[in-house]
Amino acid sequence: MIRDIEPFHAIAISRLAHALKAEGRSIIHMEFGQPSTGAPAAAIATAHQVLDSDGLGYWESPALKARLARHYLEAYGVTVAPEQFILTCGASPALLLALISSFEPDASIAMARPGYVAYRNTVKALRQVPVEIPCDASVRFQLTAKALAAIEPAPDGVIIARPANPTGTIIDAAELEAIAFVCRERSIRIISDEIYHGLSYVEPAHSMLEFAPDALVVSSFSKYFSMVGWRLGWLLVPPEHLEKARAYVGNLFLTAPSLSQHAGLVALDCRDELESHVATYARNRQLLLAALPQLGLTSIAPPDGAFYIYADIGHLTENSLEFCQKLLCETGVATAPGLDFDPVEGHHFIRFSFAVSTPEVEDVIERLTAWFARL
Repeated sequence: MIRDIEPFHAIAISRLAHALKAEGRSIIHMEFGQPSTGAPAAAIATAHQVLDSDGLGYWESPALKARLARHYLEAYGVTVAPEQFILTCGASPALLLALISSFEPDASIAMARPGYVAYRNTVKALRQVPVEIPCDASVRFQLTAKALAAIEPAPDGVIIARPANPTGTIIDAAELEAIAFVCRERSIRIISDEIYHGLSYVEPAHSMLEFAPDALVVSSFSKYFSMVGWRLGWLLVPPEHLEKARAYVGNLFLTAPSLSQHAGLVALDCRDELESHVATYARNRQLLLAALPQLGLTSIAPPDGAFYIYADIGHLTENSLEFCQKLLCETGVATAPGLDFDPVEGHHFIRFSFAVSTPEVEDVIERLTAWFARL
């Protein structure tokens, strides 16, 4: 029997937001985790040039894979071969590729709850079994080595994300090392989602490869590099897994977009422009962390990175989806219901994405101040 997967409720919120906008309403989109900025200017310029000179057939850029390998050496001090990178159409196919090439149907895959909605739904779509570990404020909404060690029987795999969606929390180096140790001892295969790396406000996030060289790493150009619509990501695999993963990607996905690969290579060296985006997010984060407690939202997951604030609204509602719909209709501010990220406790949480402009955040605060006062 095919396992049903739940809908992504933030998509319904977004459809409503766009319908209201078409009616002439002023809408501020904080429901999706996507930058409001575009690709770096030099990357766009390169894409224009390539369109005039390249036939854009199926292709994997050797230069891009070599540059990614250099990035891992410079950022994390780990040495990987360019051939270990499999370029994909964003992080979602990379996650699918990691799961389908590493685990059989009915394999058990551990993950934090709350966590990104597609983790459990992709696992279920592959007829594997999600093992959601409840993670609350006492563990900063993150998986711990202790929690992984306590699962009986041991899961076949685990998905670890930091900075995490929806909370933005980061696992520190000592805990990552402990998690890697438990996974080695219990033969748990690690899939590390590192898509939000580069977006840190407390300390830089470590790559799991620093502690578990055999981990499969998922990442993309969508978040830090502000290239959501370009659909370019990668799965970094250990050498012994490469042949099997390549067999799957060749049959299921072929190659990533050639135009995006040309642009991505240039984007990797546009650090000044990209760091200016991070500075904007940092300012937005600061404004919201100062304003939301004044509205009564005092229980907030620590947003160490990414561009999210995950706030408890349990004193106001037990239906986060209905709450987000009402908030959107009455203020024009689109947010994501916690139900997407946690089907158990998410009924009383809401997620704000602050990857918008600072004037928009200031506008949001003004709108929410009046609305929450009426509540």
